[in-house]
Amino acid sequence: MSREEAGGDKRLVAYVVGEQGRRLSAAELRRFLKERVPEYMLPSAFVQLDALPLTPNGKVDRRALPAPDESSLGTEKLVAARTPVEEIVAGIWSELLGLARVSSDANFFELGGHSLLAVQVISRLRDLFHLDLPLRALFEEPTVAGLSGRIEAVERVAPGPDILPITRAQREGPLPLSFAQQRFWFLDQLERDSAFYNMPAVLRLKGDLREDVLERSLREIVRRHEVLRTTFRLIDEQPRQVIARESEIPLVKMSVREIEEPELREQRARALSVGEAREPFDLARGPLVRLILLELGEQEHWLLVTTHHIISDEWSIGILARELAALYAAYSDSEPSPLAELAIQYADYATWQRCWLQGEVLERQLTYWRRQLEGAPSALELPTDRPRPPVQTHRGKTASFELAAGLSLELRGLGHREGVTPFMLFLAAFGTLLYRHTGQSEVVVGTPSANRNRREIEPLIGCFVNTLALPLRMSGARGFRELLGGVRELALDAHAHQDLAFEKLVQELQPTRDLSRQPLFQVMFALQNAPESLVELPGLTLDLLETDTGTAKFDLTLVLSTRAEGIGGAVEYSTDLYDAATVERMIGHFGSLLAAAVADPEQPLSTLPLLTKAEREQLLVEWNETAAVYRECCLHELFERQARATPEATALIFGDERLTYGELNERADRLSLYLARSGVKPGARVGICVNRSAEMIVGLLGILKAGGTYLPLDPDNPRERLSFVIEDAQAELLLTQDALRASLPGDRAKIVSLEALPLDPLPPGEENRP
Repeated sequence: MSREEAGGDKRLVAYVVGEQGRRLSAAELRRFLKERVPEYMLPSAFVQLDALPLTPNGKVDRRALPAPDESSLGTEKLVAARTPVEEIVAGIWSELLGLARVSSDANFFELGGHSLLAVQVISRLRDLFHLDLPLRALFEEPTVAGLSGRIEAVERVAPGPDILPITRAQREGPLPLSFAQQRFWFLDQLERDSAFYNMPAVLRLKGDLREDVLERSLREIVRRHEVLRTTFRLIDEQPRQVIARESEIPLVKMSVREIEEPELREQRARALSVGEAREPFDLARGPLVRLILLELGEQEHWLLVTTHHIISDEWSIGILARELAALYAAYSDSEPSPLAELAIQYADYATWQRCWLQGEVLERQLTYWRRQLEGAPSALELPTDRPRPPVQTHRGKTASFELAAGLSLELRGLGHREGVTPFMLFLAAFGTLLYRHTGQSEVVVGTPSANRNRREIEPLIGCFVNTLALPLRMSGARGFRELLGGVRELALDAHAHQDLAFEKLVQELQPTRDLSRQPLFQVMFALQNAPESLVELPGLTLDLLETDTGTAKFDLTLVLSTRAEGIGGAVEYSTDLYDAATVERMIGHFGSLLAAAVADPEQPLSTLPLLTKAEREQLLVEWNETAAVYRECCLHELFERQARATPEATALIFGDERLTYGELNERADRLSLYLARSGVKPGARVGICVNRSAEMIVGLLGILKAGGTYLPLDPDNPRERLSFVIEDAQAELLLTQDALRASLPGDRAKIVSLEALPLDPLPPGEENRP
């Protein structure tokens, strides 16, 4: 089964009951399955049970299944903690990775750790040991023993500083906005009645829904989180947060169950959800969250939750879903809320951020980002299908895709070997794709940072997300492996300086404002380590549906999601700039590039193949089928045929000179007659050294009509080079222009100027000879 761990991550876990109490080791079970199923279908853990726990209805009670420990992974013997620090670190890993026990020599990333979980590990260690421990420490020391030794060494050298805690702010006076909130407030003032920064979520509930329990659960979530009761008003000419003591957010009920055809019913439900997502909010009046319960059938409901980005982010949607599941389960059994009261609220964080991000802290962060972005291109020159409109409209679409399961597995292996996270690996690949499509050796890619690097803000709904502008430099990397190393260092350094709000960075750098594009970067990359989760509740299941609002915040946004069965993705793109076919082609190029990088990480970035198999077939075979049946006819004969058919049509234009087919054919005929009378026999080599002009075409046709072979001579070549070519080819005659005559060796062949050539009239009967 797919088991959800801390933070919403999923992994495949096998629960095994042996016949007659027989027990097999995890290693034996893994070897058995490896011979029978693809590698990506292998469980990450095997938990042996005497019997499967059952519900009163006789079904497997999934909530009663125990969490796997490291012994269930099929790895080496567990090494116990040897110091108190190791015990603490192992305990934190156990909590976040969902393992009962962790060996002191186990590798965090091989146990299923990734960037977001690594941030949470560091956050907890900072709180416990009062150390300013960088994220880099976990990458450099990824075992319990190694990281514990690093902590002890830091403590011996210098005790950790007192990190300014987040405390409850006074509620009597007006409360400030966080930097992110201030940006969204400002954008809302510029674009009144815009729904562009709405955050829609669709939670699908399947089963026997108790609407009264659902409503009670939602009311409790609104009570717990002040930010859901917050509006934003101008007070003393400054935007401020205003928190209502109570807020009644109604659960609006709608139904489409009267539509009999299931496919049409779901289409109507999706249309309603998109329409709801496009309804704007009034930040001053609120509320800034809307709840709609949409009934599709007796056993299926959709809960539409729409918030404004000023009070929420992607992480918050996960919190809402988990709290809803916990509350619904408790209230269904007439139990009180199992959720602990929140120690702080979002307004406390906003107040703390304003106090903390100033002075030396602010300057240190600014210095880093100034240095990183110095000289970076302000615009990505990615080819578009249409000219860029003068003002962004944010109209967009989304194209979804799946990477092949085998490729997903190979990419994970490459990441483990190179010591990089999936985020680092895919960011490097995306940067390479942009480099190959633009030719720019440096590209700036935006990426969202959850910015939940303090434990006390992990359970809060609110807008914590920050945006980082990462400059990817390709010129110094000889191959993909070397680029991975550079991206790893960039990502770790950027994380250490992620607290600087993007709004403050833009304000500091003051890039040239261009309404047609976003400042600093125009493409975005995001990796979702936690896929949409399926949560089981009493009598029903809850899962998160994908939503497409028909908008695009950037030119292109690549979003990847790691799942137990592989890696999926979506590209949100501006329809003002790109056609669907262009985006699909780029997606294909991305897959080809990833496969090539896995096959040969040392291959230079400039030679990594991009074309898909279908594209290669099209270019090399379909578009190259140029075979045709031609008559046995010479070039000048084809020209003569055209001259007979359209003698008055224009054949040649050079500057102000224009010749028809008839005129050009006649001049070439006169020249061929002159050459024949000068002794040019069939097969004779006649040199022609002229600048681009009408005489060049007359000369070539005249030589061919006389039966000769033309020898092109470049007027820019040195005299010695021309002399050698003329002598080597044994040219009998040279055609040229007056201005070039002096540059040709006169002792090798007869030289004739086309401009001064005395051309006799054609003999009688030859006037119309083609």
